[in-house]
Amino acid sequence: MTATLTHPETTTPEAGPPPRPRRDYYRPALAALLIATGVLYLWGLSSSGWANSFYSAAAQAGSESWKAFFFGSSDAASSITVDKTPLALWPMALSVKVFGLSSWSILVPQAIEGVLAVWLLTATVRRTTGVAWAGLLSGAAMALTPVAVLMFRFNNPDSMLVLLMVAAAYAVLRAVEDGVRHPVRWMALAGALVGMGFLTKMLQVFLVLPAFGLVYLVAGQPRVLKRMGHLLVAFGTMIATAGWWIAIVSLWPAASRPYIGGSQDNSILELTLGYNGFGRLSGDETGSVGGGGAGGTGGSMWGETGIGRLFTSEIGGQIAWLLPAALVLLVGGLWLTARRPRTDRVRAGLLLWGGWLLVTGLTFSFMAGIFHAYYTVALAPAVAALIGIGAALVRQHRHSWEAGPIAAVAIAATTITAFLLLGRSADFVPWLRWVVLPVGVLAAAALTGLRWLPRRLAAAAAVVAVLASLAGPAAYAVQTASTAHTGSIPTAGPTVAGGGFGGPGGGGGRGMGGPPGMQQGQAPTGQAPTGQAPTGGQRPQGVGGGAGGLLSSSEPSAELQALLTTDADDYTWVAAAVGSNSAAGYQLATEEPVMAIGGFNGSDPSPTLAEFQQYVADGQVHYFIGGSGFGQSMGGSSASSDIAAWVADNFTATTVDGVTIYDLTTGTSS
Repeated sequence: MTATLTHPETTTPEAGPPPRPRRDYYRPALAALLIATGVLYLWGLSSSGWANSFYSAAAQAGSESWKAFFFGSSDAASSITVDKTPLALWPMALSVKVFGLSSWSILVPQAIEGVLAVWLLTATVRRTTGVAWAGLLSGAAMALTPVAVLMFRFNNPDSMLVLLMVAAAYAVLRAVEDGVRHPVRWMALAGALVGMGFLTKMLQVFLVLPAFGLVYLVAGQPRVLKRMGHLLVAFGTMIATAGWWIAIVSLWPAASRPYIGGSQDNSILELTLGYNGFGRLSGDETGSVGGGGAGGTGGSMWGETGIGRLFTSEIGGQIAWLLPAALVLLVGGLWLTARRPRTDRVRAGLLLWGGWLLVTGLTFSFMAGIFHAYYTVALAPAVAALIGIGAALVRQHRHSWEAGPIAAVAIAATTITAFLLLGRSADFVPWLRWVVLPVGVLAAAALTGLRWLPRRLAAAAAVVAVLASLAGPAAYAVQTASTAHTGSIPTAGPTVAGGGFGGPGGGGGRGMGGPPGMQQGQAPTGQAPTGQAPTGGQRPQGVGGGAGGLLSSSEPSAELQALLTTDADDYTWVAAAVGSNSAAGYQLATEEPVMAIGGFNGSDPSPTLAEFQQYVADGQVHYFIGGSGFGQSMGGSSASSDIAAWVADNFTATTVDGVTIYDLTTGTSS
């Protein structure tokens, strides 16, 4: 007797047709999201030129010298480093090494980092909620955040920092999952990723640690003592990952490594804890052109501090679009999950992203030192994740009395915020705010009665609410992607009324690098116009060092480039200029080392006058470029002013295409 085997998909007339399999839309939707994000971040990328030439020059230097690569030096001869740890520079330098020096090769690593960050956030929220569309919503919200579009098309360290923080959050949430094997391994990975974040932008990455630690202590699966031990392991891997580079730099003989830019005593620890550390909080930042120093408060130069700072004209259009909704959904989500088990994965996600948002947001709101609008890109993943998780919880609890009001308040808050933010840009799609307002209000009103709405009508109202919520940031995102951004302090979106960062109105930040209120192209107080040499022997204004072309990089003419590259191989540095941005323009144009006297602000004691005189005596520096910006800084060294005065006293000035040049190999003027 032979048994008859029936395939599961085989049917008989009596049984009827099989149920149609449910299609998995996640993968094609994710692919579409990532492709669209890639287009947004990559299209016309080279229009921004060198973007932040300070970091572009360091990437060029790293592509020429492994020593410069390791230390993050501003030039291939390693006279001074940038004022950050160098991990974010390494992908740029490798890209330049492989593809050659160009705007594209420098900027494309950040665009790739942005796409990876969106992918990781999407996967994290999907895994947390178990809902594919929630992950996609979070990914889209992050991809369209204006400041994220700006930073992932720019070459500041923030893009790498955001990617590493999102990856660390993913690892922590994997560690708290039910049934996960060896959670300590995931916690160790999270610690290592945070350590890499430290090597990207120093202490800022530590702002996410309270949330990470709280989530694992509250929601981790092992017993409490094991959880505490796992946190110690994570802390150890963080210290090891961050500390190896710090230890090498600290132990390396100072005479054979570059000066640590941004510090006043050539110390990486001073840079970490001072200028890039607690000085950012207090405003006591020696050598800054705007924060701290003698009598400085920081807050007066970098905007008003306070709980409403993230909604001001300078910052609101960067990040605030979905911020109220994220806060509402955080509170509502914690209410809806209050009775769940301690280890509930969704509540763990709320605690992680909510803690991230609150600690980082409050720090940004009240820090008195140097603060730029683009820092808020660190909030984008948390805001976007809370939107996705909160929306999934509202959908799950749609028949409860709480879900409808939570959704309605979140949409109403987003609609009002968008209406106000769009109103600050009178000439930018002025009709959009009048579309967003009624559509958003109607969607909020409909969602108030969510528990009574038919499924399809509720889904339609939700789709309309999402479109109304994302319309404003999407418009800003497209405008940001279609606009070139250069200089030290870029901002996203169009010109806004009452803005301070980025020139008049704060719009776009093209070529800007000064404190709020400084007009585009305006030099800081006391700065000589580019190309203007100090008169013989007269000390330039600002004995605390120079602003050093902070507003934008230099753009040498073809004639000047030819002059600088003549016999370039005979010199360690073809030229020296005050300030890293001024030196960077000449270096990027010639692809030869140019010494940045005084570092970024021109206020670092590198080199000292005696050291520079010895370089000149040894024939290591060919030209000194005068008029590269001698401004006032808050404290810091006067070495750059001393050097400029000595050069003007002892060497003959010539002018090439409006730029004053001193040939340091031709003897003295008297």
